[in-house]
Amino acid sequence: MRIAVTGGTGKLGRAVVADLREHGNEVINLDAAAQRPDIRIDLTDYGQTIEALTAIDDRYDRIDAVVHLAAIPAPGLTGNAATFQNNITATYNVFAAAKAAGITNVVWASSETLLGIPFDTPPPYIPLDEEYPARPESRYALVKHLEEEMAGQFCRWDPSLKMVGLRFSNVMESADYAEFPSFDKDPQLRKWNLWGYIDARDGAQAVRKALAYPATGVEVFIIANADTVMSRSSASLAAEVYPGVPVRKELGEHETLLSIDKARRLLGYEPEHTWR
Repeated sequence: MRIAVTGGTGKLGRAVVADLREHGNEVINLDAAAQRPDIRIDLTDYGQTIEALTAIDDRYDRIDAVVHLAAIPAPGLTGNAATFQNNITATYNVFAAAKAAGITNVVWASSETLLGIPFDTPPPYIPLDEEYPARPESRYALVKHLEEEMAGQFCRWDPSLKMVGLRFSNVMESADYAEFPSFDKDPQLRKWNLWGYIDARDGAQAVRKALAYPATGVEVFIIANADTVMSRSSASLAAEVYPGVPVRKELGEHETLLSIDKARRLLGYEPEHTWR
């Protein structure tokens, strides 16, 4: 396929672009970053976005699928309103331009933040899954919630459309793993996302498998690694930090508390990398 990847210059984006190319796809990196995009595009400008998803002179005359990763990547990097306006506008433009271009295969980066991060209010149960209503606690997370709702309406308007939202955990590269042993000193340091993470390479695997998912309509998946960032057992962490929260299954020694069961079942996703 010829796949447009927005934000292909970012930490996850780099891994996604490399993985898709390694699996025989032509990938166009659309990014506003100052360095290394294939085509520099401002996704908050609808005209530029629809051009990028239809044709660019001397580059291509169609796009088969879209992976939308571009965003201000977390709360607190700029003002709340700026985060909201940039991210919701860019995502609307990508969704609308894809529909106008006749692209029916869209995968985008949703977020673990919808689960209730930073869990100042304890989670409803452990491990967390996709079955309870979104609990955005920041403007960044609010946009992700609205994106999922918006995708549902786009799919209602066009029953041939497939839109897959991947609720990525905290993205890590191999160089980040040297810091992980320090987390053991205080379980409070990483309780904000239940000690989860996603290796960028496994995030890329999830994107590739979401593109291949044979379905229509909107679907969302939690995408995390199979383990936690901690050396301690998952059961002991849950018992100490969230003693009143129901644990719905017997936990493996280092089993993720961000359930990836749905992604395993429907996408065939299986993490291949670990900091251990």
